[in-house]
Amino acid sequence: MATSELRSPKQVEDAAISFVVQQEKLAGREAIDTRYQGAVADLVSGDRIIEVKAAGTSFRGQDLWLETRQVQAARADPDRFWLYLVENVRQGDPAHFRLLRVGGEQLQQLMAKARERHYYEVPLPVAVYDAVLALDD
Repeated sequence: MATSELRSPKQVEDAAISFVVQQEKLAGREAIDTRYQGAVADLVSGDRIIEVKAAGTSFRGQDLWLETRQVQAARADPDRFWLYLVENVRQGDPAHFRLLRVGGEQLQQLMAKARERHYYEVPLPVAVYDAVLALDD
């Protein structure tokens, strides 16, 4: 079956979440998607709290963006909080995704080097995007 390239960030994120849910099932854990429930991370799976990061290609050498509450959770509960990095997602075929699990002491070493940043998230609704695009045509 042919797969097609994933284009939107939501498509990439959803594919990564689905992939991790399947991988957790193979590991004997049931992952529950908590993204839209106000939870600190994307999934809860067994005793793990999992924040999933998806990359179109690779995370190699890249910074990982975490919310303040995610950093706090990782520091407060180092045995339960995990980062799952799903790479090569944009091409669309889960058979070619790569999963890196970062937890425990390795995650704590990363948390010790975390740099706090402040920024604003400015929504760009579809209607505004389409209106701006129309002006450029």
